[in-house]
Amino acid sequence: MRRIRSHRLGVDQGSQVLFSDFEHDGQMWTGEGAREFRLPVAFKDGGFSDVPMVQVGMSMWDLDQKTNQRVDLAAESITPIGFEIVFRTWGDTRVARVRADWIAMGEIEDEDDWALY
Repeated sequence: MRRIRSHRLGVDQGSQVLFSDFEHDGQMWTGEGAREFRLPVAFKDGGFSDVPMVQVGMSMWDLDQKTNQRVDLAAESITPIGFEIVFRTWGDTRVARVRADWIAMGEIEDEDDWALY
């Protein structure tokens, strides 16, 4: 468990369409086998003072009903200034489009912080 001093708690959030492959016959819609899409996300206001906790979830998905529906969605490469939303599918799954929402929580700089140089 992480303890965060309440006066230093920062929360950032966002929503992003990852892809819309059915519009142009992209690989997620027409492909087979392992497929992956990565989207870099930068935190607002300079980010956090340490690596935050990040939760990502699908807020809209459009998948072909005739194939198996296999999806893996994760937040990876998390740093104080950003992270990557990673979407994966495999096999015969056909994905038309996906939107992901995310929330990050962690410590932010405080106006009373100071450092000796």
